[in-house]
Amino acid sequence: MKRKKIGVLGGMGSQATSVYFNRVVEQTEVKNDQDHIDMIILNHASLPDRTEVILTNREETFLEPIKKDIQLLTDANVDYIAMTCNTAHYFFDLLQATTSVPMINMVEETLKLIEQHYGRGSKVGILATDGTIVCHTYQNMCERYGMIPHAPNETIQQQTMDLIYRVKADEEVDAGQLETIIHHLMVEEKCDCVILACTELSCINIGSTFNKHTIDAMDALVGSTIRLAGGKLKSSVLPYEKIK
Repeated sequence: MKRKKIGVLGGMGSQATSVYFNRVVEQTEVKNDQDHIDMIILNHASLPDRTEVILTNREETFLEPIKKDIQLLTDANVDYIAMTCNTAHYFFDLLQATTSVPMINMVEETLKLIEQHYGRGSKVGILATDGTIVCHTYQNMCERYGMIPHAPNETIQQQTMDLIYRVKADEEVDAGQLETIIHHLMVEEKCDCVILACTELSCINIGSTFNKHTIDAMDALVGSTIRLAGGKLKSSVLPYEKIK
């Protein structure tokens, strides 16, 4: 397969973009430098907060600069564009319409993995920003794939947002807090799996017990990036187990 070049809309936030890049490098099976993926990463850290622009109806303050970023990557002749922000996927169709370069839909790639590993009819917990939850970005995709979406209650959602913005602020985060939230969704809310639907949550190292039933949207994006670029995955990006 001919190797392809990936353009990355990053900086939303920068730590999450760094984790994404590191996972692409770590998950690509290589024997030399040349086996790695060719990537152009545009780390536009000054883009406005996606949740804020959605909730305050100031979407153009985000759309205007990111459209220019897409044009830069298009002019650089990339073959695919990845966007390392779940909340920004609310604008996915609008952004895709601005370029002939295929964009990788992280939300859809995540649901494809859930369908493969858990099957239709599964109850899926969603941990994401207020912007992603309010826009029903993952809820709509779950329903499209025959899943039952479950958004957290107000208390759990606030705890999730606190964790997300502590990561953005480069503050110390207790992984146990995220594990407690996941446990609640799995045990109390009877979810079959839980999506980490914010790339800041991907930056938190939770224990293997919780990893088994947690689907990380960033892993879905990483796997798709490597495959589409013509690289080879070292292993499955979803080494998790179904709930017995």
